[in-house]
Amino acid sequence: MTRAIWLVCDSLGLGAAPDAAAYGDLGADTFGHIAAACVAAARGPLRLPQFSRLGLPQAHAAIHGQAAPGFVGLPAPEGLWGHAVERARGKDTPSGHWETAGVVLTQPFGVFGQAEHSFPPALLQALVTQGDVPGVLGNCHASGTEIIQRLGAEHLRNGCPIVYTSADSVFQIAAHEQAFGLERLYRLCELARALLADYHIGRVIARPFVGDAETGFSRTVHRRDYALPPPAPTLFDALQAAGGEVIAIGKIDDIFAHRGVSRVVHAYGHDALFDATLAAMAQAGAHSLIATNFVDFDMLYGHRRDVLGYAAALEALDARLPELLQALQPGDLLVVSADHGCDPVWPGSDHTRECIPVLAFAPGLAPRALGRRDSFADIGQSMASHLGLPPLAAGRSFLSPA
Repeated sequence: MTRAIWLVCDSLGLGAAPDAAAYGDLGADTFGHIAAACVAAARGPLRLPQFSRLGLPQAHAAIHGQAAPGFVGLPAPEGLWGHAVERARGKDTPSGHWETAGVVLTQPFGVFGQAEHSFPPALLQALVTQGDVPGVLGNCHASGTEIIQRLGAEHLRNGCPIVYTSADSVFQIAAHEQAFGLERLYRLCELARALLADYHIGRVIARPFVGDAETGFSRTVHRRDYALPPPAPTLFDALQAAGGEVIAIGKIDDIFAHRGVSRVVHAYGHDALFDATLAAMAQAGAHSLIATNFVDFDMLYGHRRDVLGYAAALEALDARLPELLQALQPGDLLVVSADHGCDPVWPGSDHTRECIPVLAFAPGLAPRALGRRDSFADIGQSMASHLGLPPLAAGRSFLSPA
């Protein structure tokens, strides 16, 4: 039985990409800075025995010429391990996932670069008029958790949704789940997606929240992403066309604009996502791809610059990896990667342009260092090769020595 299991540790960068200076990210290092912070803190070094078995810290060390703090003297990994750099220009969730699945963006996504008054007045006026809302709040670059604390009470008073963006290609709309209405928020985001047709913005994101001025405001799990569709067929499309099954867990389905996906499993929180992955592995037949995005690394810890929270989440996922490794069957290929960085010690709250890990493990697969891969697409090409598909448009498989 031939299957692939693809785990995306969202934002787990291994250090600045060769062109990071062009993005203001020279020196960013999500994994390395987390490891260093743990050693410096009273909690002690980062403990990742299973990720070390797969080669995560070893891949980081190969990039930097030395081990990250707390990872000196590790044994050789048991699978394939290396790192990849992104060919597409950007550091977005869609471009990182799409390139991994074989589609390299040649045109970068658009962004709203002004920190204040970020959106064109005509765009906002159309949103207000066609969306039947009294106005908008925000219209700036902001952290999603900060802006609802700052503007949540005003939103409750006047009913104006909160619109904001960042250095990434996003248009985000936050609204109170009960007072404004969840379905109304979704409809407004669908309208925004249509209005942004000429701006080439990667995602519109619905950001519902609850709470009040006295207790504070908090986001809920009912986030929804409205992404542009990939501009060409991906690994998902190729597998579906060949009669295979693509099982998308978490926000994977939204990232690919619901294209090439056979079955969607919604789950929230890393444990629930992991449970859903194990359940899919127990049910999926031959010629299947199970893809899971572990979004909390990015959403809860990277963007919020919570270094020790990120570390604890890594350790928690590491502690569960034996369950997945034991569930692998002959013919299964496990691939672990990321989509960009989000260094929790870096200034601001945006993604960082970093190399990503490329880890692969399968029963009987001979361990080997992969070194640097010149495109995330090598990951998708390798999964396509494993699944017996024709070559994708981009990427070079690493499953056989070069």
